[in-house]
Amino acid sequence: MSSTILHPAEPAVPPAAEGSDGDSKHPFLVALGERVRALRSRRGMTRKALAAAADVSERHLANLEYGVGNASILVLLQVAAALQCTLAELIGDITTSSPEWLLLRELLERRDEATLRRVRVAVGELLGTGGAHGEGTAERSSRVALIGLRGAGKSTLGQMLADDLGFPFVELSREIEKFAGCSISEIQALYGVNAYRRYERRALEEAVQIYPEAVIATPGGLVSDPATFNLLLAHCTTVWLQADPEHHMQRVRAQGDMRPMAASREAMEDLKGILAGRAPFYAKAEFRIDTSAQPLEGTFVALRQTVRQALQLPV
Repeated sequence: MSSTILHPAEPAVPPAAEGSDGDSKHPFLVALGERVRALRSRRGMTRKALAAAADVSERHLANLEYGVGNASILVLLQVAAALQCTLAELIGDITTSSPEWLLLRELLERRDEATLRRVRVAVGELLGTGGAHGEGTAERSSRVALIGLRGAGKSTLGQMLADDLGFPFVELSREIEKFAGCSISEIQALYGVNAYRRYERRALEEAVQIYPEAVIATPGGLVSDPATFNLLLAHCTTVWLQADPEHHMQRVRAQGDMRPMAASREAMEDLKGILAGRAPFYAKAEFRIDTSAQPLEGTFVALRQTVRQALQLPV
């Protein structure tokens, strides 16, 4: 795979120069760089990791993200492949791919988030893929899925909630490892992120089929795959366990695991970027609990009350 990065007429410019010629940057290149950063953060990848996966230098990737220089179409293809998205998504042009897309885009433009959510649910029901199960009705799914970044407390609080409800506790990461026959780190190292996402979706599909009642702790990056996240929203009552970046970092360190920021010298900034990229997706959960607001017992009381009320169970 070629690692040629910039058009020959465009020398590499250090990211440090980003602010010096900001007025001369082309708006398209600036927007392209912002999309690359957003997609990278959503997938929990450091710049170094993305550079390695795309077979481009970290310096040139930084130029792309800062809108400096004119990256070749081949480099954009490599970056899109590493980010597991289409080139159209990377350049922001997917909704011009057909007349129907154009008509749909015109109908949906400038609608607020609440309206778009209702449209998404209605489309899911129309296509038979499910809407938001029981949302806004008296009936909710008795599968309770906890979402959030690593270190939010999904495993600890999930087990406590399952014990309280008398439901099975399903830690999706462990189910993924059972399917693959090896650890998550080995899956990603040996087979790549695409294979991991396939195992993740398979594990969720099986959990939905097997358990009519369950508490499911999900991997933090599950929201990065729209198809898997749609499946979760359609078949589970969802709760976002939200925490401050500092608490996420403390808990991950206490677990002796620095994923996904082990290779970064600026771990906290990476963590904040990942959280910022995923937060709009986590926010699609029907409920949210702030696990930084109070000690574990108090947090569990709030979670228990929220879920029992949602499922119309005695509090």
